[in-house]
Amino acid sequence: MSEPIGAMTALITPFKNNKIDTQTYEKLIQRQIDNGIDAVVPVGTTGESATLTHHEHKECIEIAVNVCKNTKTKVLAGAGSNATSEAVELAIFAQKHGADGILSVTPYYNKPPQYGLYQHYKAIANSIEIPVLLYNVPGRTGVDLFAETTIKLFQECSNIYGVKEATGSIQRCVELLSKEPKLAVISGDDMINYPLISNGGTGVISVTSNLLPDKIADLTHFGMREEYKKSKAINDALYEINTVLFCDSNPIPIKAAMYIAGLIPHLEYRLPLVNPSPENYKKIEQTLKKYDIKGF
Repeated sequence: MSEPIGAMTALITPFKNNKIDTQTYEKLIQRQIDNGIDAVVPVGTTGESATLTHHEHKECIEIAVNVCKNTKTKVLAGAGSNATSEAVELAIFAQKHGADGILSVTPYYNKPPQYGLYQHYKAIANSIEIPVLLYNVPGRTGVDLFAETTIKLFQECSNIYGVKEATGSIQRCVELLSKEPKLAVISGDDMINYPLISNGGTGVISVTSNLLPDKIADLTHFGMREEYKKSKAINDALYEINTVLFCDSNPIPIKAAMYIAGLIPHLEYRLPLVNPSPENYKKIEQTLKKYDIKGF
């Protein structure tokens, strides 16, 4: 099985009356397929996985697999937890129900040492056969997956193929690829999608592509074909929207933006996430006017 790389979208999870709006979710995924996205990523951070029940988490994976069936778009299912046993359970479920790979975030809150992270990921990788993408986002989890640990896992576990790096550090990405050129390094920060790809990265997992999948697909594909000027031009053009989509905790701004753009019929979050402030909402609204957002 080939690993999910290229232009990938960290899907939001739409709600209606505090339940998953499955009909809208299916439409959003189809829109990603129609606009050239290589893989969708259900139930990651952007999908509010931290406040979904296990049943809802699994339902989102099943919907994504079903919509992407018989298309070129793959499913990289979110399967992370601060309890290794829970992450293993989600990984096994994702494999059993047809996901093309899993994205597994570093355990949050309990702050394991590097050897603990190594054992955590080794247990997940050994429980399944499908590809595993590590996910390092220390700003949210409180723990940093060091380059040496990432490389050790890549070299020892045949199905661990890379890492989604959301440290915001180009230096970290250069370090990883200088030490292990075969590692797939995926951008987890829309602000530096182009710089990372031009330094040898093999894709992005984007928040912005919920809104502008066509632009993120073009940026990524140009960069991977070494058409760097075209890729950089799109990255530069997206600077303002990339900035405003992180004016508050993700996914607060992206869900508001999609509601304003008419892509979701209800603006709902799971507590403790709440609507953006009136100031931020207006800022998002004003920024959206500068972009051509394709509908369904």
